[in-house]
Amino acid sequence: MTGLDATSGTATYGMTTRIARGAAVTLLAGAVGGMVLLAGEAFVARNRRYARPELGLALRSTVGRAGTPPLRLVLIGDSAALGVGVDRAEDTVGGQLARLLSEGAGQGGVGQGGVGERQVRLSSVGVSGSRSTDLATQVARALLGERPDVAVILVGANDVMGLRRPAEAAAYLGAAVRRLRGAGVRVVVGTCPDLGAVRAIAPPLRQVAGWLGRQTARAQAVAVLEAGGTVVDLAAETGAVFRADAGTLCHDGYHPSADGYRVWAHALLPAVARAAAGTRQR
Repeated sequence: MTGLDATSGTATYGMTTRIARGAAVTLLAGAVGGMVLLAGEAFVARNRRYARPELGLALRSTVGRAGTPPLRLVLIGDSAALGVGVDRAEDTVGGQLARLLSEGAGQGGVGQGGVGERQVRLSSVGVSGSRSTDLATQVARALLGERPDVAVILVGANDVMGLRRPAEAAAYLGAAVRRLRGAGVRVVVGTCPDLGAVRAIAPPLRQVAGWLGRQTARAQAVAVLEAGGTVVDLAAETGAVFRADAGTLCHDGYHPSADGYRVWAHALLPAVARAAAGTRQR
C-alpha cells in the first residue's frame, strides 16, 4: 500500500510539474504574442496619415462687439490648441470658446445685449505635436507684447504616445502654469483627453493608451492645482461622448472634428468663464 502511494505521489508530482511548465510556456507565448501585437499596432498607428495643420488657420482674431475691457484669450499646447482636424478658425476650441464668451455664455446670459457680452481677442501659440517639454517656449511667446488675461492649455496626448512618465510630463506643465500665474494670467488646463476613444489606434493598444492617458491626467491635475491653475478633466467630462459618437473625430480618427472641439469647448467653458469674469475690473 505504501509503495502504491509513493508511486502515485511521484506520478502526481510529475503531472503537476508538466502542467506548470505548460502553463508557463503558454503564458510566456501569450505575453510575447501580446507584445508583438502591440508593437505592430503601434507601428501602424505611427504610420497612418493624420490631419495636418491648416496653414491658413491662424488663430488670431477678434470676436464680438467692442467692450470695456476686452478679454485677451490665448490657447497653448499641442494640435488641440491649434485646431488640427478642422479648416475654419471658428470651429477650433479657441474659436468656439471666443464666440461663447463674447455672447456671455456661462456669465449670466447669452446674446441680446446681455450684461455678459464682451469682445474677445483670441490668439494661439500652440504647435502640433507638442509635448509638455515644449510649453516653456510657448509660454514665452504668449507673454510677448500685450499680456493675455486667460490662458487655456491643452496638452498630454503626445506625452502619452511618446511614453513620457506622467510625473515628469506633469512637472513641465506645472512649471508653465506657475510661470503664467506669476505674470498675472489666469490659467485653465484641459487634462489629457480620453485616448481610449481614439479610433486611429486599434485594440488592445487603444485600451493601453487610454489607461496611460488617465495616469497622465491624474498627475497633471495635481501639478496644475499646486501651481495655482484650474483643472478640467476632459476625459471624465467628454470621454463618453467621444466613445459613443465617431463624428466627434475628424477623418483621421485621431484629432477632433468641429463637433468634437465643440464638446471640448462646452466642457471648458464654465472654468474659462469664471476666469474671464475676474478680469473685468482690470
